[in-house]
Amino acid sequence: MPPETRRAARAAADQQRAATPPPPAEKAERSGDGARRRRRTIWLIVGAVAIVVLALAAWLGFRAFTVANDLTDAKAALSSASDSGDITATFETIADKSGSAAAAAADPVWRMAEFIPWAGDNLRGVRLAAEALDVISNDIGMPVLTMQGDGQGKILARTLPVIESGADSLRPVTEELLTVAGSSSLVGPVRDGVDEIAAVLEPTQPLLEMLPTLLGAESPKNYLLVFQNNAESLPLGGSAASQTLVSATAGDLAIAAQASSGSFEEKQTIDVEVSEGAAALYGSTLGKRINMSTTQPDWPAAAQMITAFWNRDIDDTQIDGVISIDPVALSRILVATGPITVDDTTIDDKNAVDVLLSDVYERWDAYTRFGAAATDAFFASTASQMFEKIASGDFNLKDMAWAVNESVEQGSIMAWMADADLQSVLDDGGRISGILPTTNDEQTTLGVFFRDVSASKIDYYMDSAVATTMTCAVGVTTLTATTTLTLDLTQEEADALPRYVQSYRNGSEFFSTQVYMYAPPGMEVESVSVDGNWVESFREGNVDLGRVVAPFQMRITPGETVNVSATFTGTGDFGPLEVRTTPMVRATELTTSDTCS
Repeated sequence: MPPETRRAARAAADQQRAATPPPPAEKAERSGDGARRRRRTIWLIVGAVAIVVLALAAWLGFRAFTVANDLTDAKAALSSASDSGDITATFETIADKSGSAAAAAADPVWRMAEFIPWAGDNLRGVRLAAEALDVISNDIGMPVLTMQGDGQGKILARTLPVIESGADSLRPVTEELLTVAGSSSLVGPVRDGVDEIAAVLEPTQPLLEMLPTLLGAESPKNYLLVFQNNAESLPLGGSAASQTLVSATAGDLAIAAQASSGSFEEKQTIDVEVSEGAAALYGSTLGKRINMSTTQPDWPAAAQMITAFWNRDIDDTQIDGVISIDPVALSRILVATGPITVDDTTIDDKNAVDVLLSDVYERWDAYTRFGAAATDAFFASTASQMFEKIASGDFNLKDMAWAVNESVEQGSIMAWMADADLQSVLDDGGRISGILPTTNDEQTTLGVFFRDVSASKIDYYMDSAVATTMTCAVGVTTLTATTTLTLDLTQEEADALPRYVQSYRNGSEFFSTQVYMYAPPGMEVESVSVDGNWVESFREGNVDLGRVVAPFQMRITPGETVNVSATFTGTGDFGPLEVRTTPMVRATELTTSDTCS
C-alpha cells in the first residue's frame, strides 16, 4: 500500500477511536488521573503559599525579636541616663539601639503585616515607638551633644537647624503614635511601651515646635529674666528685685539691658488690671511697686505687670516673654555649669543661696546709696556670668536637665509668653506656667502661700511645714490643712542681723508674715483656727483665681513657732491631693494624707 494511503488509513482510524466512547473503567481511570493532577496542583500552590507565609512569619519574628531586643536595650539605657556620669556614651547606646530597631521595623514585610487585624496595631505601635526614639536620639540628641561638647560656643544658635529639622521629623511620628495609643488591640508589653513613649512625646513635640520661634528663628525676640529674692517671701517666690532683658536672634542670645527695683517709679499705679479678689487680699501695693508684682499666685498676671513696669520706666521694647528664676534654682544650675567668680567671691552650688540671700547684706548696707548700688551691681554681674555660661553651652547637659526640671517642679522657674499659641503650650506644661489648676480632674490642688510684710529679708531663717488630710464621707470631701512657721534664730542672733535683713519698721523685735490658703476649686471654708501670739485670720470671704481663700496674718518673734489651720469641704469628684507652696529658701516640709484616692 502506498505511503499516502497508509497515512490516510491511520488518520481515519484515529478519528474513529476519538469518536468512539471509551469503556466505563477506562473513562473513570482517566477522570481520576485529572483529579489527582488538579489536587497535586492545588496542594503545590497551598504548600508554596504556606512556605512563603512561614518564611514571612519567620522573617517577621526575627525582625520583631531584633526590634524588641534593641528597644529593651534602648529603654534600659534611657532609664539609667540619670545615673550615668557620661550622658554622651549613654545617648550613643540609645541612638545605636533605637536606630537598629527603627531599621528593622521599616522592613516591607513588617509594614505589610501592619494591615493584619488586631496584630497590625501592635506592630504599628512598636514601629512608631522605635522611630520616635530614633529621631530623638539620632536626629536631635546626638548632633546636639556633639556640638555641645566641641567647645565652639553659641550652642543654641548652632543647634537651631537641628532642632527645626528634628521637630519636622518627629511631628508625623508623634501624631501616629498618639492615635495608635488609643487602640484597644494593644497587648500588655506593647501597651506599656507605647504609653511610655507617648507620655514623653505629647509634651515634648509642642515644645520642640515652639523652640525655634522662641529662639528668634523667624524674627528677633526679647525676654525679661526676673530674679526673685526668696529671703523676702511673696506667694510666687520672693520680691522681684532684679531684671535682665535678653534678646534672641536666630538662636544667638545677648543681654540688652539690666535693671533693679530702684530703677522704677513706686507711687503711680501701672496701667494693668488688678482683679478685684487680688486687690481685696493684697492691698494697694499690687501694681505700684515692681518688687511686689509676684504677690498674687498667678505668674501670667505677674509677668504682664512686670512687662508694664519695664515699658513704662525703662524702655518700650516689645517683651515677648518673662521668665522667673530664684537663687535656689541658680544653685542647682551651678551644679551643671560649675562655679563662677563675681568680684572676689566664688559662687558655687554649695554657697550660692548663702551668698545671694545673706552674705551680700553682711557686706553692704543696701539702705545706703553706695550699698544699694553695690548690691545691684553684684546681682547684675552674677546674672551676666550665669547667662554667659548657659548661652555658650559651657555646662553638663545631664546636670542642667536635672536642675531645670527640679526647679520647675518646685516653682523656682516659671515662664510666660505674650503669644497666645505659645502660652497655650506652657499652660499644659504643669507648674512652669505658674497657674493654679482650675479643675480637680487630674489632681485636687491646695495652694499655701507666704508673704513677708515686714520689709525684711528674714525668710532666709524661716522654717515652714504644711500638713494636709483629705477624707471622704457620703457625698462630701473634707480637706484640712495646718501650716507651721518657725523663725529659726535666737533673739540675740536677730539683734545682730544687718538692718536691711531686720524689719524696716520693727527691727528685730518681731516680723510680720501672712499665709494664704487657696482652697481647691469647688470647696468652701468650713472653719479656721490659729495657735500663737498675735495670730489671726483676716480679710475673710474673699475669692481669688476662682478659689475661696483663707488668709491669716501673724507677728512672729525670733525662736517662735506659730500654727494656722483651715478646713475646707466640697461635693463632687476630686482627684488625688496635691499641695503647692511658695518656693522658700528652706524647702517647705509637706505631709499629705489622702484617703479618698
